[in-house]
Amino acid sequence: MNALVWRVMSVVGRFGKKLHLIAPQTVHVEDVFRDDDLILDLGGGGEGVIGRLRGRQVVSVDIRKDELDDAAPGPIKVVADARNLPFPDRSFEAATAFFFLMYVAAADRPAVLQEAYRVLVPGGSLHVWDVAIPAPGARAAKTFAVPVCTRLPGRTIRTAYGVPWKGHEMSADGIAHFARDAGFTVAAATQSDRTFHVVLTRPAE
Repeated sequence: MNALVWRVMSVVGRFGKKLHLIAPQTVHVEDVFRDDDLILDLGGGGEGVIGRLRGRQVVSVDIRKDELDDAAPGPIKVVADARNLPFPDRSFEAATAFFFLMYVAAADRPAVLQEAYRVLVPGGSLHVWDVAIPAPGARAAKTFAVPVCTRLPGRTIRTAYGVPWKGHEMSADGIAHFARDAGFTVAAATQSDRTFHVVLTRPAE
């Protein structure tokens, strides 16, 4: 069976009725990066989508070494906490967060965005792709999951992402709000079905 089916069945088998699985989502990732950009990929373990896109231009950080080990070779891999990055100020021309912020507790997202702002050069941009996660309300499910088909130039990646539901609620507007507080300008925000892509820019000096 393919990776998507295996991952979904694994999650369903483990959580059963405690799982809230939404309809499969398709995400298109365009290569908007320049050949001389150094790109920070937050939560870049696992499928390592941005690392597959830009290889050695990418520094993939993840708090879990096993996730980085699973990622395809190519990017530089660093075990690090996105709330406290081990890089100097203004180290990167671009940053990405591909289905990463859903794994960050809502209360910790401002710190992650502040760190991303700190390590970007003025004029640099952070691209956030993620899924809108509503409040669970009275639902019995404890885990929120989404199958995702990611379309990159020349390749397609199928997988599924799941997180504890409570405390991980998220929306594009919420991310934009925290980003503005961190100093970012919201350059663009688009939503397709349940997923969104927000482009945040550190203002040029």
